[in-house]
Amino acid sequence: MGAISGPPFNLFAYGTLMRGYALHRRLATGATFLGEGSVRGSLLSLRGYPGLIEGEGRVRGELYRLHDAELLRVLDREEGYNFERLRAGVVLADGRRSRAWLYRYRGSRQRAVLIADGDYRRAHPSPAR
Repeated sequence: MGAISGPPFNLFAYGTLMRGYALHRRLATGATFLGEGSVRGSLLSLRGYPGLIEGEGRVRGELYRLHDAELLRVLDREEGYNFERLRAGVVLADGRRSRAWLYRYRGSRQRAVLIADGDYRRAHPSPAR
């Protein structure tokens, strides 16, 4: 996984870590929501969760400020070996730019389905919202 640089620790969530989804509980007490935004790439649906891969499109998601770098290690374990944590540029909905950690998918794409517009929330609405 990527090295952890000094604070602040921002994280871009584009799937089940977003508000209203099952894994958001991992962020709920250890992070502050900063806004919606997007990153460069393509998004795959992988049977119950998404995977961001390299691509020319935009993937929509949420930007968070983590209160403790240790949360990144917890998320590394949660995401597992098919995901690599790396830094990327984020464009917020209001035009501001930031850098954040995100998880890029590096596993099998055999059963993956492309989410053409890069919006996991639209493709898989949260049951909690």
